Amino acid sequence: MAILRFHALKTSINNNITPVVKQGKRSEVFGTNVFNRRTMLQYLTRDAFKSVISAIEEGKKINRTVADQVASSMKDWALSKGVTHYTHWFQPLTGATAEKHDAFFEILENGDAIEKFGGSQLVQQEPDASSFPSGGIRNTFEARGYTAWDPTSPAFIYETTLCIPTIFVAYTGEALDYKTPLLRALNALDAAATDVCKYFDKNVKKVTTSMGWEQEYFLVDKNLAACRPDILLTGRTLLGHSPAKGQQLDDHYFGSIPTRALNFMRDLEHQCMLLGIPAKTRHNEVAPNQFEIAPIHEEANLAVDHNSLLMDVMSRVALKHNFEVLLHEKPFANINGSGKHNNWSMSTNTGTNVLKPGKTPMSNLQFLTFFVNTIKAVYENEELLRASIASASNDHRLGANEAPPAIISIFIGEQLTKVLQDLEGVTKGKLSPKEKTDLKLNVVGKIPDVLLDNTDRNRTSPFAFTGNKFEFRAVGSMANCGKPLTILNTIVAKQLKAFKEEVDALVDGKSFKKDEAIFNVLREYIKSSKDILFEGNGYGQSWELEAKKRGLSNNKTTPEALKVNLHKSTIKLFEQMGVMSKVEVEARYDVEMEAYINYIQIESRVIGDIARNHIVPTAVKYQNILIDNVKGLKVIFDKDYKSLAKEQLNLIKAISAHIDGINSNVTKMIGARDVAHQIEDVTARAEAYSNNVKPFFEEIRTHCDGLELLVDDELWPLTKYRELLFIR
Repeated sequence: MAILRFHALKTSINNNITPVVKQGKRSEVFGTNVFNRRTMLQYLTRDAFKSVISAIEEGKKINRTVADQVASSMKDWALSKGVTHYTHWFQPLTGATAEKHDAFFEILENGDAIEKFGGSQLVQQEPDASSFPSGGIRNTFEARGYTAWDPTSPAFIYETTLCIPTIFVAYTGEALDYKTPLLRALNALDAAATDVCKYFDKNVKKVTTSMGWEQEYFLVDKNLAACRPDILLTGRTLLGHSPAKGQQLDDHYFGSIPTRALNFMRDLEHQCMLLGIPAKTRHNEVAPNQFEIAPIHEEANLAVDHNSLLMDVMSRVALKHNFEVLLHEKPFANINGSGKHNNWSMSTNTGTNVLKPGKTPMSNLQFLTFFVNTIKAVYENEELLRASIASASNDHRLGANEAPPAIISIFIGEQLTKVLQDLEGVTKGKLSPKEKTDLKLNVVGKIPDVLLDNTDRNRTSPFAFTGNKFEFRAVGSMANCGKPLTILNTIVAKQLKAFKEEVDALVDGKSFKKDEAIFNVLREYIKSSKDILFEGNGYGQSWELEAKKRGLSNNKTTPEALKVNLHKSTIKLFEQMGVMSKVEVEARYDVEMEAYINYIQIESRVIGDIARNHIVPTAVKYQNILIDNVKGLKVIFDKDYKSLAKEQLNLIKAISAHIDGINSNVTKMIGARDVAHQIEDVTARAEAYSNNVKPFFEEIRTHCDGLELLVDDELWPLTKYRELLFIR
């Protein structure tokens, strides 16, 4: 293994030059591999085009005749680009994307061959659902599942295959993917937000959620990564001593992008342009070898699809540049991990971002309405929002002095905090003429000016208002954005629905004017939910104590966090909003708990294997060299050898202590794992892996990393941090 490591280092140096992709105007290639509106206008009949647009904008169904026309046009377009296969592209509960390729190729009765693709193949397929996680919705012997075309997300061509975004459901109709609940949640928010918007603008007929993700990732040399079984099997380094230089100097952040990384980025961005992913920003992140790519904001469903597609494209492009992309939230110890900030907002069909103040008191009151309702929704459901970002990998990042803590809070800035305090003091009941004037001129009217100066960012906040949107910073870099976005849209939809009911009751029951009713309801919301607002350092111990006083949850592990999904209130929420049934909620709980168990189980096997089969034998080999050295000194110097071999003897003892520490802890870990594995209840089993198995990882690592500093570098079997972390 040590020989492989040095061969990999040599190969890495020789492969330091990577090809440069020819670049042109991005606008000229953007979306050329997407069956978008521009392409549909060229290939579809007018009636077919109108039908698809109605499906996208109004949710109307597409009849079979139109589906046949769309399929024929898609096929003609795809064939013109050299495409040979098509697939229904979906997002099962594995967290990855899935696809089964079928050729357009068909044989006629007379033996002739043709390219064929009809409406039935476009609209629906029947992939094997038995091997995907279902949480008990489907038995393994019941294989049938259905993928169904989602016309709101355009088909695209990737590597000679026409990919058709679809939902994935069981034979009995339950959702088996991330997209289906997301689409339901988006519809729920649309309905609730549109009703509220009509208080301010009767012309609003639709509210669309937009989202912009910021994807962080690490790049490591492919050959060096190949010498790390932990990277290949778990996506992170389970062992490895910190290098002398890490991120202490902050010299990587926003620095000059290394040439190899830049060439990869240019190639990746070119692929993004072809696929219609509006990649806009690239830069170095805080940690060595860490980078970020961010797009222009898009409609939420499309943004989720694009992020899922991007993660796949990144890995494929990286291999061409002799890189391995690490999307794990914490691939390296003691340096920053990676997140995926989700920037979320809502916009009307009339072109108004409801989370952005306008030029009139009425538009600013609309902003306050949606702003305060979002705060209220997060406060009432902070534990559920925390559960939406829970995973074995993200547990390493949350609260680790580099990312938002596991406590959900909202940062809005000092100025907006003052605005809410002013609103909190509004008189209960009808407003006096002076109060109405003061509110419009001094509070509501001045919000745009306040936001001009409110440019602060709190990087320790998991949910921060950033001027015209909320930024959910705690989402993990490996996560499918659809899961947290489904929760966020659902809780805000429920809150807006409740808000409208309260305002209407005041207007109808007590003859309140609309604005007075809105101010009265908002005042109560501010009072009841202000405990979720926090402007300080989320990393500090004092915040944990303060959050506990405020009644905020602090679920630090995935098993702790996910329990809220089984609460009666959670199931009632999803059922009332039409987002998920009780069966679907419980199934997802089982899927996520099993995923957690499997991750910890795999990591425990990998760290045990590396420690005993790679590290210990290497340490023994070096120890034998030291023993031979001591024996030689004894032969030459006889009785004086002990003083001359003092350091060697100390090294021999230290190595023995570490070997003993490794073996004893691996044995204990295996025992704990065997006990945990026998537990039938999924919750208790996950807790056993979290509390009884995972703690041994750090003990084993401590001894292995100690040996890394003692054993001859030429013998060490694993690529070291200093070799992995600095691209040139």
